[in-house]
Amino acid sequence: MDCLRADEGTVIYALGDVFADRLEACREGLKAEFPSRADVPPERCFIGLDAYQHVIGSGVDLVLLCTPPAFRPIHFLEAVRAGKHVFMEKPVAVCPEGVRMILQGAQIADQKRLGVVPGTQYRHHPGYIGVIERLRAGHIGTIRAAYAYYMVGSPGVKPRQPNWSDLEYQLRNWLFYTWLSGDQPVEQFVHNIDVMNWVMGSPPLKALAMGGRQVRTAPEYGDVYDHFAIEYEYPGGVKVLAFCRQMDNTTARVSNRVVGTDGEALLEQFTHFYVRGKVNWEPGTDWLNPYVQEHRDLIQSIRQGKPMNEAKRIAESTLTAIMGRMSAYTGKEITWEQAMNSKLNLVERAANARFDAPLPVDPVPMPGKTPLL
Repeated sequence: MDCLRADEGTVIYALGDVFADRLEACREGLKAEFPSRADVPPERCFIGLDAYQHVIGSGVDLVLLCTPPAFRPIHFLEAVRAGKHVFMEKPVAVCPEGVRMILQGAQIADQKRLGVVPGTQYRHHPGYIGVIERLRAGHIGTIRAAYAYYMVGSPGVKPRQPNWSDLEYQLRNWLFYTWLSGDQPVEQFVHNIDVMNWVMGSPPLKALAMGGRQVRTAPEYGDVYDHFAIEYEYPGGVKVLAFCRQMDNTTARVSNRVVGTDGEALLEQFTHFYVRGKVNWEPGTDWLNPYVQEHRDLIQSIRQGKPMNEAKRIAESTLTAIMGRMSAYTGKEITWEQAMNSKLNLVERAANARFDAPLPVDPVPMPGKTPLL
């Protein structure tokens, strides 16, 4: 719907999903709001784990990759090899092998002059853009530290139905399985981590983290943690402390704070921004919808013959989030080089997923015992 709202010249031409009920709900919702631009006939509605191939091959110009992120590297490479422009939801991978695949796809997109934009809508929000422009201009002096928070309630569990296989149950509850979601730092906190990389102008050098399961301890919560605390070190010795959790009935905070030698800046989700230092700045609150704006920016760049390609940047931010998770899971400090060269490969599980085969749940990671691959 955001893509349709972004440009009146867009139409939904084909749809794909592994579950017919999910596809039909999507189709009916789109058609209700955009009856003339989203009336997808049954012959262009594809069901199954190979649905993405049929969508990409249907004659579309632009594909929207919005499945659980375990499948993102596979779908992205297929799309750019076929010469398609891409909008892909964050995160873009759940393991280092997936990140390397995204980086490979980024190069293909450059070679073919394809547009690629991820769903990191903060990058298209005037509040974030305005603050970071002023940080670059030195309005708070030299950056000394920063703090990132994504502390919210927990998503709900969908109860298992008698006819669901292991794979179907995990897919319908994909947020609770690391191989599918990447766990909270990767799946959700990547928004704020991406902002930190943006502020610092590069990914970090290393990460040291801790985390665990304190509230969500029941088996239906898969193998993910419910809280993390991550220290990132960036070039120049600048430290970023990053905290995330998913626990009901706790204080919520989704924000980023940057501290400099001459002031500080706040970037708080979509609600509050300021720079207080050598030059003070606080914008209004009359924003364009950034979820629509990211699609508008992508489509306009394609129409102008200058397609924007943000795949490398989101790959780096995704790996930054994976570093933090790897450190918490293993109890080890993780360098950028260790993460980039890690042999951890969860893409294979996505590539070989089957509904007719058992799919045991991974054991909950234990720091000091879970190996660093």
